[in-house]
Amino acid sequence: MTAGALLAATAIVMASASQDAPAPALTIDAARVSIAGTSNIHPYTASTTTVRVTRLQLASAAAGGDVWQDALKPGAIDGLEIAIPAATLSSPREGLDKNMHRALKVAEHADITFRLLRLEGALSATSKAVGLLRVAGVEREVVLDTHFEPRGSTLVVTGETRLLMTDFGIAPPKAMLGMLKTDPKVTVTFEVILAASAGVRTVAE
Repeated sequence: MTAGALLAATAIVMASASQDAPAPALTIDAARVSIAGTSNIHPYTASTTTVRVTRLQLASAAAGGDVWQDALKPGAIDGLEIAIPAATLSSPREGLDKNMHRALKVAEHADITFRLLRLEGALSATSKAVGLLRVAGVEREVVLDTHFEPRGSTLVVTGETRLLMTDFGIAPPKAMLGMLKTDPKVTVTFEVILAASAGVRTVAE
């Protein structure tokens, strides 16, 4: 139920290098955040491709550098907040969505949000994104393991985190008159592919 957390990765690099000139434009080529869990009957998954950056504040970087190298420099991001509509999470298993959306309280709390506090580790490889995740109206500090990989004109950001629904006041969904009970532990994974605008120098050029 914490897909919003992983959207952090989307904007971690959308911050890209802010130069003395206007910052290069970055776009999301593709994004997917998935939740995987288990029940006493079968495993389940849910995912969304809806990603929204609600706040992005950049630090300045040297002009003329490679966009991905600048994006991964320490201190490149001064502020970052991300949101996804909780109701966009969907599962291939029939009947799961209704119970999941009820557990997430989508009527009262439409968005799952993540606010970045700090990045730890070398951003060219695996790092940790520490931030505040709000799910169903409850906010907790979480740590996301992230990996950054430049691929020509794009940057691929992947990672995962493990969370407990109950930490966010979410009662694990039940179904079939209580015969199906879900485990409170969930694993959230994400993959975001970012692309630089035409004319912006990348490592492939």
